[in-house]
Amino acid sequence: MQEARWSIVIPVKTLIRAKTRLAGAAGAHREDLAVAVATDTASAALACPLVARVIVVTADPIPAARLSRLGAVVVPDPDKGLNTALRAGFAESVRLAPGDPVAALQADLPALRPAELARALTAAAEFEESFVPDAPGVGTTLYATGPGIPFRPRFGGESRARHLSCGAKELLLDGIDSVRRDVDTVEDLRAAAALGLGPHTAAVTARFLVG
Repeated sequence: MQEARWSIVIPVKTLIRAKTRLAGAAGAHREDLAVAVATDTASAALACPLVARVIVVTADPIPAARLSRLGAVVVPDPDKGLNTALRAGFAESVRLAPGDPVAALQADLPALRPAELARALTAAAEFEESFVPDAPGVGTTLYATGPGIPFRPRFGGESRARHLSCGAKELLLDGIDSVRRDVDTVEDLRAAAALGLGPHTAAVTARFLVG
């Protein structure tokens, strides 16, 4: 049986809005950090053997250009919130490959490992609708649907509870720490660093993160 090949949708905020909770630590490097984190996330997704394509949704030309050069398909963000952006990416994925499963992936996973993403996607392929909770167990880092299944992402805030309440299967797997470790705070960034940051994030954090 041939393994599913996925479309991955990654929403990327405009730089003026990105990583604002890290502004105190990153200072003048905040925008560079945001681009680096998105670059490492998209690079890992593109390197995953189960991923056919990465679709980036953004309104910012700087990450758009960087991620397009990596090989991602870039579509404009309608600027009506995160879940609307994800649905725009989903629409593009259906246009490009209507028979492929689709997963929404947060853009702030700087330690993401292709093999760990593959493990999560392999598990997701067993269900019509599923998700991976973030490391604290409050939010969501990945939301996945099979071919032909309604795409109903519920990201933002306590999204784990919302995904559960609507019947999506929670994927609690060993060995996917890098898929669950999104980064909003300095503590998150240190936790991601302990897993091993991607090269772009590592280069930027070396300018300001000590210890």
